Amino acid sequence: MYVSSEIYPYLPESVMAIRQRTLSQAMQEYGGEIRTFMPRWGTINERRNQLHEVIRLSGMNLIIDDNDHQLIIKVASIPSARVQIYFIDNDDYFHRKAGLADEAGQMFADNDERAIFFARGVLETVKKLRWEPNIVHCHGWFSSIVPVYLKGTFASDPVFRRSKIVVSLYNDGFGGTLDAAVRQKIENEGMNDEKLRILDTPSYENLMKLVIDYADGVVIEESLDDKAVTDYLRQSGKPVLDWDGDRQSPQYMDAYHTFYENLLKK
Repeated sequence: MYVSSEIYPYLPESVMAIRQRTLSQAMQEYGGEIRTFMPRWGTINERRNQLHEVIRLSGMNLIIDDNDHQLIIKVASIPSARVQIYFIDNDDYFHRKAGLADEAGQMFADNDERAIFFARGVLETVKKLRWEPNIVHCHGWFSSIVPVYLKGTFASDPVFRRSKIVVSLYNDGFGGTLDAAVRQKIENEGMNDEKLRILDTPSYENLMKLVIDYADGVVIEESLDDKAVTDYLRQSGKPVLDWDGDRQSPQYMDAYHTFYENLLKK
């Protein structure tokens, strides 16, 4: 199960968007049963990309900070790869014609709630699918609430209790902090863990440290600029895939597959 904020060709080429596109196809070709999730950002052209709503999965209301938000699920397929993508959609959070920041480059004030909604939407959808992923692999900080919920609110759910969590780290940091109430908003959804205290200062660095704490394995996808995050990862003792060869090569996909297999043996 892949959870990512960027996937090519629905968003422009980037390290994350290309990696997620390539990885989904490669693991499917290995014989894996793949589900891939991303937000339905307002910049995605639904007609050109042939998105359509899945009525049987849509319609649930998720409560974020005491407000109801309707969960809408759409799907599309990458024709050249035969990979299906599930899009998490909501009129309040994802219909603005931008991703995480406005035209001036300012991060949206509700990005914390958007990330919470995205995480809850993904996990509730997987439950409706009655599909038990053995690996849940999260890409980008926007997907970082998923591991938090998997180790808390959804930990005892039969769908996820055997899932291993993998997190990929990128240079996708943001300046400043998320909303100061993000910890309380997460706890309101049934999450209670002392580790969440680090979100009293909800910076990118602290969010990544929290995600590392919850991960079973970590992949370094590019040379990281944030030394504090890199040092924290090295000190954590978590299994790490840090490929030093060609990241577009078949050997890199082999390394991924082996990494997954080793985690599942633990």
